[in-house]
Amino acid sequence: MGDVLAGIHAAWEFESDALVIRFERGIRTPKLYQVLRERRVPYEALASVTLTPGKRGTVVLHAVPRPGADPLMEAAAGQLKEGSDPYRLVLPTDRETLAEYYRDELRALLPPEPEAAGAAGHGAGGPYDGLDALDGHGGPDGHGGLGGPDRGGVLDALGGAEDPYGAGGAVAPAERFLVAPPSGPLSFKAYDGKASFDGRAEVSFRWFWTGASSEKWKAGDQTFSVRDLCGIEWRSPDVFDGHLRLLARDGGPRPTQPDHDPASVVFGLGYGLVHESLPFAAAVLAAIRSSDRAPVPVGSRTPGAVAERIRHLGELHRAGLVTDEEFSTKKAELLAEL
Repeated sequence: MGDVLAGIHAAWEFESDALVIRFERGIRTPKLYQVLRERRVPYEALASVTLTPGKRGTVVLHAVPRPGADPLMEAAAGQLKEGSDPYRLVLPTDRETLAEYYRDELRALLPPEPEAAGAAGHGAGGPYDGLDALDGHGGPDGHGGLGGPDRGGVLDALGGAEDPYGAGGAVAPAERFLVAPPSGPLSFKAYDGKASFDGRAEVSFRWFWTGASSEKWKAGDQTFSVRDLCGIEWRSPDVFDGHLRLLARDGGPRPTQPDHDPASVVFGLGYGLVHESLPFAAAVLAAIRSSDRAPVPVGSRTPGAVAERIRHLGELHRAGLVTDEEFSTKKAELLAEL
C-alpha cells in the first residue's frame, strides 16, 4: 500500500502507478460518491493537480483528468456540481502543509507536459499556473509552491462554466479511456421509462404509460445494440430539459425534442437522478468505445429480444395505438433483424 491522505468524504491512496480514490458511504457523503465507492486513476490519466482555498476553513486538492481519459467525466461534459466532482479532495486548513506536500509529490508523478504547453504561455509549472495572477492570493506562489487556483474557480469568477479538462487544450487528449467505467447501477427510472444496460451489448428503454409521449408508445419499447451507437448525450437532471439520448452511428434524422425521440429518456423532478443516470451513461459510453475496437459479430438482435418487441407491438396494435399498416411494416422490420 502507498501513502494515504484522508479528507472529507474521501481518501486518496498513492500507489506506484495510480491514484486510488475511496469514497465514504456516510449519510452526509454526496450520493454520487457512494455509488462510485472506489476509483483507480492511473497517473497517465491526469493532466494536472492544484491546491486552492475551499469553503469554511478548508482547502481543496484537485486532480484534473485528461480529456478522453475518464468515461464518467466525458459523459458529464462539465455539468457536475463542484461538490460532486470525484476528483476533488476537501481537507481542513490545518492540513494545508500536508496537502501541499502531496500536491507536489503527485505532480512529480504526472506525465511531462507537451512542449506546446510552455509555448502557449503556461510555463513549466503546469497548465494552470499562468492563471495565478487572477487569484488575488499574492502571485504564483500563493500556497508556498506551484499551487494556484484551479481553472474552474477562475472561470466561475469571470462568469464562465467550469472546465474540468485543463487550459485551452494544452494537455494532449487520451487516445482511449484509462479509467474504468462505473460498474453500476445498470438501470434507472426516468420520468417516461426505465433504462437498462446489460453491461456489454444492449441498452433498452421500457416506457411508462404515465409519462411516455404518444410517439414513444407508437414506437414501442426500444432495444439498442451498442454496436449501432456512436455516443451518448447526457443532460443533467439538475437542469430543465434533462435527458439521456443514445446517438445512432448512422447519423440519421431524429426528433429535436428528446420527449419525442424513442432513443432517449427524459428526466424530471425525482427521476433520473445524477447518481443514478450519470454512472449509467458512463458505462454505456465506455462500451461504445470498446465496441469500436472489437470484431463485428454476425447478427445484432437475439430471437428473444425480437419476440418481445413483436409482442409489445401487438399490444399497441390491439389497443388501437398502431394502425394495421404500421403494425405490418414494423413487424417485418423486426423479423429482418434476425
